[in-house]
Amino acid sequence: MSVAVVTDSTPYLPPHLVERWGVKQVALYVGWDADLRPEPEYDDLDVFYARLKESPSLPVTSQPSVGDFLAVYEPLAEAGHDIVSVHIAEGLSGTCESGREAGRVMEANHGTRVQVVDGATGAGGLGLLVIAAARAAEGGEDVDAVVRAIHDTRERLDIWFCLDTLEYLRRGGRIGAAQALVGSALQIKPILTFGTEISPVGRVRTRKRAFERMVAYLGELRDRGATDWCVQHAQQADEAAQLVERGTELLGSEPLFCTEVGPVLGTHLGSGLLVGGVAGA
Repeated sequence: MSVAVVTDSTPYLPPHLVERWGVKQVALYVGWDADLRPEPEYDDLDVFYARLKESPSLPVTSQPSVGDFLAVYEPLAEAGHDIVSVHIAEGLSGTCESGREAGRVMEANHGTRVQVVDGATGAGGLGLLVIAAARAAEGGEDVDAVVRAIHDTRERLDIWFCLDTLEYLRRGGRIGAAQALVGSALQIKPILTFGTEISPVGRVRTRKRAFERMVAYLGELRDRGATDWCVQHAQQADEAAQLVERGTELLGSEPLFCTEVGPVLGTHLGSGLLVGGVAGA
């Protein structure tokens, strides 16, 4: 491939897809008490989420440095690749800006073309954009065409998630338009969408109703001709497996991936379920 695809650690793609598509990743950081670590170093998510639940303070999350990006970009440039780098929404993280600064260094020092794209989403939605970019790159498309593939997929992408509580979003300052739901009712299960900011699309009162609403949403994706879809969860593996089963029945295909959300987004979301899909062209 003449174009290499780079992303960050927040799509939470399974290792076999990262390897299959040759995607390179730049890690965000997370930790307590100034002990910031690259996100992939947290290999036991049960331990992380247990501490998150018990700790009086939230972990700190941080974007990758310019140097982190250069460490990924430079070997790709040396191998003769141009680079398309697609990342978590700029409204939620400064990751894109670090990538752009590294891209300017690469173009000045190596003449390599680097295009950084704001995915305007995160988690599994970002993962679907990464796969769209990788498919285009594997097909021999140039930088501009790979970027167009990302934008086209983003226009047809929807992602919903339901949370056990809004408390983590509120405490972490990432609540955005979902602030409107705070204090509106006790024990609600908010249903939100993941774009340039986190916005509400509904609410229910029980976990069971939240699950059924996510199933109904998969039915809506089917009706819109969706082919690519995904499921993610944070500490809800059983419900995620059930959602995969129901979704496979509805859409007639298995999800591209079903994974657990890691520490960076888990810090701000807490526990919950996520589904996303790309509508037909």
